[in-house]
Amino acid sequence: MKVHEAIGRALADQGAQTIFGVLGDANLFFMDSFVRHGGGRFVSASNEAGATLMAIGHAAVSGQVGVATVTLGPGVSNTVSALLEGVRGNVPLVLLAGDTGDDERDEISRLMQREMITVTGAGFEQVRSPATVFEDVSMAFWRARVERRPVALNIRRDFQWADIDYQRVVRRLPEERALVPNGPDLEEALGIVASAKRPLVLAGRGVVATSAAAAVAKFARRIEAPLATTMKAKDLFHGDPDNLGVFGTMSHPGSVDAILASDCVIAFGAGLNHYTTSKGVFLRGKRVVQVNRSSHEIGRFAQPTVGMVGDPELTAALLTEWLDTAEIPPSGFTRELHAEGRLGSATAAQARSFDDNSPVDLAEALCRINRVFPKNRIVITDGGRFLSRAWMDIDVFDPRYFVYTLNYGSIGMGLPEAVGAAMACADRPALLVTGDGGFMLGGLAEFSTAVRHGCDLVVVVCNDSSYGAEDVQLTNRGMDPSIARFSWPDFAPVAVALGGQGVTVRTMGDLQSALDAIEARQGPLLIDLKLDPDTVPPLGH
Repeated sequence: MKVHEAIGRALADQGAQTIFGVLGDANLFFMDSFVRHGGGRFVSASNEAGATLMAIGHAAVSGQVGVATVTLGPGVSNTVSALLEGVRGNVPLVLLAGDTGDDERDEISRLMQREMITVTGAGFEQVRSPATVFEDVSMAFWRARVERRPVALNIRRDFQWADIDYQRVVRRLPEERALVPNGPDLEEALGIVASAKRPLVLAGRGVVATSAAAAVAKFARRIEAPLATTMKAKDLFHGDPDNLGVFGTMSHPGSVDAILASDCVIAFGAGLNHYTTSKGVFLRGKRVVQVNRSSHEIGRFAQPTVGMVGDPELTAALLTEWLDTAEIPPSGFTRELHAEGRLGSATAAQARSFDDNSPVDLAEALCRINRVFPKNRIVITDGGRFLSRAWMDIDVFDPRYFVYTLNYGSIGMGLPEAVGAAMACADRPALLVTGDGGFMLGGLAEFSTAVRHGCDLVVVVCNDSSYGAEDVQLTNRGMDPSIARFSWPDFAPVAVALGGQGVTVRTMGDLQSALDAIEARQGPLLIDLKLDPDTVPPLGH
């Protein structure tokens, strides 16, 4: 077979089933082989950054290695911000990048692709020769899985028509054993937990498995500690009467008092970055026990009183067992909080009534959308000043299906990642909350991709006709914010023109038509919430 045919077969051997990309002459033929001979699905994106972000969104909810492909030169350089998002988010991803041959020195699109890719922190593998193609493809996938980051596989186009014999090469992954802590760290942690008067249990993304969450919740009940999560583990304990919700800068006001009153935090699978700790305020004066699977995750951001390297599920069970053996009495903290009315209702959103002619209230609009949207949902959020309301008012129900798109801090990554997530779980409807700036920056073109591929996706655009965060900064300094304000086109008719559905919401009375459209949706639906830029609450409110 030809090398381009071999690549198509090798990709299928690695378990690749869906690849997102933009075609060019350097990746055209091996993608054709992947679809024709490898039985795979190719999802054509509108631009290379979008394709890479779709692979990130797909990986986030599928648990598999995401795969994207781009052509040489500009195709590669267009992926830089997306690769940074994948690197910062520890996303296993393989980027199949076509490249020029060594003798194409005058090619107008020639680029030093290794340097362009590795500056992002992504890994790089080269197809060294036609004879090594199976080994090189296998190595790229192995590294992406083991290193948990994007790895680019660079493929020269002049190699692709060489002849080669097929061979199946799949690298075996090393076994990851679940560790249970032992020794002085465990003893010190037990002493801290046993003596705590107002302990609080915090769960991060490392506790999203159902069995792990159950073990952590059982431990919290044993010591009578309220439960909280990081943003990436949002709603892990949804419905639990002892749930405080998110711990950090996005905490509900009703939860902050309980967090500040605690004297000890036991964190499982959480990194404790400055957003989670509210820049250290939420840990001040408390003893902290941090449990993570690897040592490099302990003390990376906040220094704990004691850190334990161990599996969160097994460690929580071990702590519970030792407390029972030693007959340590529970703290009584949750009983105290319930008696004071500071637990249980702290995260509940209160329904409000509005006149039909009232301007759109962002919080109430999101709450009503939250109530009608199916619970077996995938939730994706883009960046903007609307974000705190989205995180507070949109329930996730299962954090395995919550896609966080701000690892690199860029707006505009939400819609492409939503497309990838929706295609990974076609049986689950996807809900994206984005801003008008993010939608125009990275969403408009890829909305057409969602239409072309029939995604069950609802896009809620929080449209204040501005770059909201910049608008706030100018306004707070008494400056004219007009430079950060825009006259965008009406998004709903644009969505219809692209083949989807669209509803414009200018007043609270218009909102019912959007709720009806959610229930009757057929394909991608865009809801344009028209907001007054002078009344949208700033981030964190």
